[in-house]
Amino acid sequence: MAKMATREAYGKALAKLIVEDEKIFVLDADLSKSTKTADAQAANPSRHFNMGIAECNMMGVAAGIATGGNTVFASSFAMFAAGRAFEIVRNSICYPKLNVKICATHAGITLGEDGASHQAIEDIALMRSIPNMTVIQPCDDIETMQAIKAVAKYKGPVYVRLGRSAVETANSEDYVFEIGKGVVLRKGVKVAVVATGILVQEALKAADILKEEGVLVTVVNIHTIKPIDKNLLIDLAKTHDVLLTCEEHNVLGGLGSAVAEVVSQHHPVKISMLGIEDTFGESGTPAALMEKYGITYKHVLERIRKL
Repeated sequence: MAKMATREAYGKALAKLIVEDEKIFVLDADLSKSTKTADAQAANPSRHFNMGIAECNMMGVAAGIATGGNTVFASSFAMFAAGRAFEIVRNSICYPKLNVKICATHAGITLGEDGASHQAIEDIALMRSIPNMTVIQPCDDIETMQAIKAVAKYKGPVYVRLGRSAVETANSEDYVFEIGKGVVLRKGVKVAVVATGILVQEALKAADILKEEGVLVTVVNIHTIKPIDKNLLIDLAKTHDVLLTCEEHNVLGGLGSAVAEVVSQHHPVKISMLGIEDTFGESGTPAALMEKYGITYKHVLERIRKL
């Protein structure tokens, strides 16, 4: 399979949008080469602004530009975009419901060697807790490009969670992205694996191994964590014995929590959560960290077998 980091796909999509739509502005906190907004800068430097290492100020400026009827894409590493700038995002962007798209890269532990200080494993919990905020985490390049186009048209604040490392393409070229709608990738019985981001690929690998053994499990891609696809989750709860959530995020406050909030109220079912077990990461290669913190396809497979 082809591999591309979701941050790279973001840069490619943004470079097209900034040329096509004169209402689109791009802000970056001195990381444009890493976040890939440099692609947009090259395409139209007049509407790309480097705000320096001042993420809170960047979010305030984004809010100001958006009040003029513009769509603003603001990017930095997830730890700084969601963590350091939280109050500004809450009060200056979400409270007035402005058209700012916070596209945060280097999320999760797979940014690797930068270590715990840069590994955002709390950002989904932070962003989905804010009223008016939509939270999206695409799993591959195809989904990312479509998601960026969709959020550009969407009215209101959006947090898009993107990764550093190249990942396999999971979707076909005819894939259609829709905000708020989960995607059933495999259909099975008893166990439904509900995954987001890079764990979608890991879930698919595990499901394919089980299929060779004659065991069919359902695999669902939840790219929109808020608003989450309640109808799909309730249907899964009604038709399966257990739901297994998989994410590159703390098990507290992320996808697993969001799924539990829905099914516990509408159709209680056993839930097992696979993710970062409420601990900080370490410095290492993405592959080594995924292995250490138990979020590879082997761990998905092991958990399914136990269930």
